[in-house]
Amino acid sequence: MIRLLLLLLVALLVGTALSLGLTYDLGYIRISLGHYLIETNFWVGLGLIILLVVLAVSLINTFRYLRQGTGMVAGWVSRGNERRARRRTTQGLLALAEGNWPRARKLLATSADKADTPLINYLAAAQAAFETGDHEAVDELLRKAYDSTPGSSMAVGLTQAQLQLAGNRLEQALATLLRLRKESPHHPFVLKLLKNTYLRLEDWRELSRLVPELRKRDVLPGKELDELERQVWHNLLERAAEDTQKLRKDNPEASLEPLTRLWDELPGFVRRDEYTIRDYASLLARLGDEAQAETLLRKVLRNHWSDELINLYGRVKGNQPEEQLLIAEQWLKDRPNNAELLLALGRLSLRNELWGKAKEYFQTSLHLRRSRETLAELSRLNAHMGEEEASIKLLMQGLESDNSLPDLPMPRA
Repeated sequence: MIRLLLLLLVALLVGTALSLGLTYDLGYIRISLGHYLIETNFWVGLGLIILLVVLAVSLINTFRYLRQGTGMVAGWVSRGNERRARRRTTQGLLALAEGNWPRARKLLATSADKADTPLINYLAAAQAAFETGDHEAVDELLRKAYDSTPGSSMAVGLTQAQLQLAGNRLEQALATLLRLRKESPHHPFVLKLLKNTYLRLEDWRELSRLVPELRKRDVLPGKELDELERQVWHNLLERAAEDTQKLRKDNPEASLEPLTRLWDELPGFVRRDEYTIRDYASLLARLGDEAQAETLLRKVLRNHWSDELINLYGRVKGNQPEEQLLIAEQWLKDRPNNAELLLALGRLSLRNELWGKAKEYFQTSLHLRRSRETLAELSRLNAHMGEEEASIKLLMQGLESDNSLPDLPMPRA
């Protein structure tokens, strides 16, 4: 109410001032424009000036409004494009999950430019292109993915390496992973993919260099890593044995240096592993150095018992077969019921031409455990001792056991 009274008071004062001003003649206004002359009363001129000012302000405000309206239209169009891109991206990802590769690739690639996350679109489109077998398109989409998002080198590179591995492009995958490893030497996933690549390439030497880093970074569970290390050194030993065999083919007196040198390179954990020791001793025996194999096995068996190693010990021929048999018989005192040791003792007895003792050892071993190996050894020994019937009977038992023959009636001889 007070505000309304104040407005009325101001209006009365302004009206009074104007009425008083109009009673006085304040002169006129003259404006000369070239050959034109404009004259008007002061009050009329003042009104025209005020009108021009009002029109100018109105035009400026209208122009500003139009500019803002254009920006609003542009923003509305942009938001519409983003909504469409999101919708097409969702449809593309669904098509990818459903295995509709061509549709997924089209939707994801065409909506990438307007999508919130173009990197995801291009990577998923590359996956779809890979599934269709278009490797050129895969490379092109991965390049666009890299260009679309700064700092995406690792993500794009890992996707590329995985697709190359899946496509059996092992050399390209290796090159990609080596580049990524230069960027990030300790990246766990890069190291894991490198391991897979070297495995498929059967590059055991590079794998042997990679294993310590895999162990240091805990890339694989300990048990799996131990098995991998055994596999690596087993294959390296096999290749060293092949190289040695080639040397000895040309020169029978050539040393076993390639194999023995590699044995010295083995990590302590691997050199203490019974399976690796077995592999190495078997390779020594295969290359003709049974004496060194026997010495190695004897040293290991004194401190670490293994049925696998005692079986091999019974197969190799040392420099002194009599001493080899005596040492094994000493072990029997501590392990009188070890079937594998008794089998080895039977073989060592044969090597010393102790036929009766060998037969006794084989029979005792067979009594403790029915082994195909022991059955074969005893059957062979019986045959050479003229006991053909016992030999045939053992062979039949072995065949029945191996083939799981059912218990059926048979005619009498």
